[in-house]
Amino acid sequence: MADVKKFIEEIKSMTVLELNELVKALEEEFGVSAAAPVAVAAAPAAGAATAAAAEEKTEFNVVLKDAGAKKIDVIKVVRAFTGLGLVEAKQAVEKGGVLKENVAKEEAEKIMADLKAAGATVVLE
Repeated sequence: MADVKKFIEEIKSMTVLELNELVKALEEEFGVSAAAPVAVAAAPAAGAATAAAAEEKTEFNVVLKDAGAKKIDVIKVVRAFTGLGLVEAKQAVEKGGVLKENVAKEEAEKIMADLKAAGATVVLE
């Protein structure tokens, strides 16, 4: 049993190139192929990845929790991405809550980053 553990430790220390050579040598020596078990194992993983991608949320709401100390900077950012006038943007910042609904993930993350840079506390829902 100690020899098996030693062998495993030796395999762990090998480079990818060395492991590739070992697999090829074992395939030639025993007349087997390592490709079939790998393909069978990969099929369920691909199915799980597809299911996870289907469940991933694609649209988000940008929610302002707190404007922070630099309220003017936050109002400027809100005006930039909403197109609201100064008074409406100020009211939206003071009110808090959802600033933009059903936004794509990339756009929502950019808006969130801009608001956080301005000093606001923001979450995506």
